[in-house]
Amino acid sequence: MSTTRHPGLNLGPHHGKADDTAEVEVFGFWVFMMSDAIIFGLLMATYVVMSGNLNGGPGPRELFELRPVFIETMLLLFSSLTFGFAQIGMKYHPHPARMIIWLLVSIALALIFVGMEVNDFITMAGKGGVPQASGFLSSFYALVPLHGIHVTAACIWAFAILGQIAVYGLDDEVKTGMLRLGILWHFLDIVWIGIFSIVYIGGLA
Repeated sequence: MSTTRHPGLNLGPHHGKADDTAEVEVFGFWVFMMSDAIIFGLLMATYVVMSGNLNGGPGPRELFELRPVFIETMLLLFSSLTFGFAQIGMKYHPHPARMIIWLLVSIALALIFVGMEVNDFITMAGKGGVPQASGFLSSFYALVPLHGIHVTAACIWAFAILGQIAVYGLDDEVKTGMLRLGILWHFLDIVWIGIFSIVYIGGLA
């Protein structure tokens, strides 16, 4: 058994082969996620550069509303908390019931977040805030919806894991899949904190 452990939750020796398998798979996924971190970093830098290019169109003060964005932030942060409960349930309870319940709660919170975000985009479009209106809006729509697409993909992955549990039970593939999904889930929270701070707070300051 390897003594080196990847950052984040480890399964522990009582999970046998899955614990050792996770060592390689989760580390590889950490490396993969670095490519996503670079993409989001570049898009945030682009947004900062383009944020003053309004081209006569609406700006952040005309388009952004802090209250729904704050609620979306809370939804995403609480989904990260409940996802952590799901992972702890997987680690310490052999029956998947507790893990499934918390995973469903996490999915529900994330989907509400996505729904509210789509409503924000529709509201912005109604005020003339469309991608082609200015450099500011082009960079906004390159960054923020990409994060929403990632959240949606994470939810689809979570549903796939629930399907795996229904067919195969809580096997090694499900356990390592949950560890990798957990990295993505928490990573998207960190990215959102950056978006909330730079795009929304910075835009309304």
